[in-house]
Amino acid sequence: MKGRTEIAELGEFGLIDHLTAKFQNKNKSTICGVGDDAAVIEASKDKAVVVSTDAMLEGVDFDLTYFPPKHLGYKVVTKGISDVVAMNAVPEQITLSLGISSKLSVEFLDDFYEGVEFACKEAGVDLVGGDTSASVTGFIINITAVGRAKKSEISYRSGAKEHDLICLTGNLGASYMGLRLLERERRVLQGLGDAVTPKFEGYEYLLERYLKPRARYDMVESLRKEGIVPTSMIDITDGLASEVLQICKSSKCGARIYLERMPLAKQTTALAEEMNIDPVIAALNGGEDYELLFTVPLELREKIVNLGCIDIIGHITAESTGAALVTPDGSTIALQAQGFTPKTTAKE
Repeated sequence: MKGRTEIAELGEFGLIDHLTAKFQNKNKSTICGVGDDAAVIEASKDKAVVVSTDAMLEGVDFDLTYFPPKHLGYKVVTKGISDVVAMNAVPEQITLSLGISSKLSVEFLDDFYEGVEFACKEAGVDLVGGDTSASVTGFIINITAVGRAKKSEISYRSGAKEHDLICLTGNLGASYMGLRLLERERRVLQGLGDAVTPKFEGYEYLLERYLKPRARYDMVESLRKEGIVPTSMIDITDGLASEVLQICKSSKCGARIYLERMPLAKQTTALAEEMNIDPVIAALNGGEDYELLFTVPLELREKIVNLGCIDIIGHITAESTGAALVTPDGSTIALQAQGFTPKTTAKE
């Protein structure tokens, strides 16, 4: 008789490895399967199709008490196409499937799709299909995103080499702090009625980063214009620490991230101090920033610097050194991934 293994014992990434370990690619057209931000499928001699799918569940990934449907629609598109962008590919189409509960109205769904439409127009992406079904567990969203790229331009997690520079397209921790702000105000205002308004003044940027994040397809375009193909790339959805470790695992390398080089927005630091949260922890483990983390050879340093809006936050090391955060005094702290853990019920 088999014993019971709790999912929390494996963690998110251990669970994925466990469930997919026996699957082997059988078709020659499958260039890359499980294990990266998206799958890569051969389209022609020189080009490939990049495909990704993501799910968002009410009560786990979003709370409708403070998430406007227009913003939710926009964020769903961002979440889907960001995985395609993280392969250094250009997103072109999405499909959207919904599980709809009886508490939702047609007007709610109209607003949701307005947000989807806006995000699609902004990114140059077409909505080409999907499905709808009834749901008894709240609003469920599944998005599949499709993109294209030349085979020679696709960046995998597995290509980082020793001495490569580790680059980041924007600041970290803002989305997480935006979520914490929304949760705080919801608790404060619970039961007080509509007469009292939440206190968001001075932190509008954090709210936008959580409620309406933008996929960094603009940076992929910039890199392409300069002829830069990252040796590895991943998007920041689970926090910087997790994404660095994913690259290290796939590329069989180590990494050094320098604390003093980690970009933090002023509002992120200010709210973190107000709420007695270490902003570095928010940056390392917060997630949902949808920035791009990538590596390039050392000789491309000048090109990266000249692009602007990109921070060089560390470098790739030998696998034996592990992945660590380097503090200003030169000491190192091992990076640890968080990932998701299943929510327990009140009874448990």
